[in-house]
Amino acid sequence: MSDSIVIIPTYNEIENIERILHKVFSLPVDFHVLVVDDGSPDGTADAVKRLMHSSYAGKLHIEERKGKLGLGTAYIHGFKWALARDYQYVFEMDADFSHNPEDLIRLREAAAIGGADMVIGSRYIQGVNVVNWPMSRVLMSYFASVYVRLITRIKIQDATAGFVCFRRKVLETIGLDEVRFVGYAFQIEMKFKAIQYGFNVIEIPIIFTDRTMGESKMSTKIFKEAFWGVIQLKLESLFKKRK
Repeated sequence: MSDSIVIIPTYNEIENIERILHKVFSLPVDFHVLVVDDGSPDGTADAVKRLMHSSYAGKLHIEERKGKLGLGTAYIHGFKWALARDYQYVFEMDADFSHNPEDLIRLREAAAIGGADMVIGSRYIQGVNVVNWPMSRVLMSYFASVYVRLITRIKIQDATAGFVCFRRKVLETIGLDEVRFVGYAFQIEMKFKAIQYGFNVIEIPIIFTDRTMGESKMSTKIFKEAFWGVIQLKLESLFKKRK
């Protein structure tokens, strides 16, 4: 039984899903994978289920949801699934190879050996390590983290990062039913809450490469949620004490 589960949310990732799964399962560390699929009409879930029954029985799992319900709720669903089992390290990762699966090993080592409670694969801890993004997207992402630091006073350089390793105790502590945001703000909220509870949150450098196959899920609505969500998080934290 592996102690590590990688949660991959999907919506229309048929071009990427089999390749990313093959890569994760080829790593020298025994990772399990949970795909949380939001009713992809392109057959993503069917591709996962074929691999579940043929190549990766007992290692690959899928949870299917009806409708496109949002990134944050997909991860919350996956976190609860993982906590109902005996996984000690829970990972967030995209399906589109923007996160290099080989870096899962480095994230896990920083937690299992280095003692971190939450490990962030950071695009900005050592300069700007982003490949194939237009400059407008780079600037929006980079200054989003600047904005988060300005409002919340947390010191995370890549507050919207979606490549993360959590120790089990972090997810058990922060109150998953209280997490409210679903897009970029979800990623910010998880980091903010972990820091509020006093967990050891660190960043390690990664190179982020924009997807070459499939379509981006970024939208103006998600960006607006993040902008206003940061202010909400900060205001609420002023009136709510953490144990």
